[in-house]
Amino acid sequence: MKLTGKQRAFLRSLCNTLQPVLYIGKDGVTDATVKEAYDALTARELIKCSLNETAPLDAREACAVLCDRLGAQPVQCIGRKFSIYRPNEKEPKIELP
Repeated sequence: MKLTGKQRAFLRSLCNTLQPVLYIGKDGVTDATVKEAYDALTARELIKCSLNETAPLDAREACAVLCDRLGAQPVQCIGRKFSIYRPNEKEPKIELP
């Protein structure tokens, strides 16, 4: 699933009020991090992630790795924070325009 510009803008507006729910530390993107992100995406559909200063990846690399492993779409990446989206097929919470 690809997001259109209008859908991405809508999701970015929702991200403004979100607090990071996933933190990536010195070990980078591990299997535990992927599982935690999977659970958060299943529950929320849209999550914000943050990288610690000791993380071996930058935010764009970490976003790409997580999106690839989770089947999610990147929404935005600013500094050490990024947001990703994956719709919940069974119980959708966010209705895209």
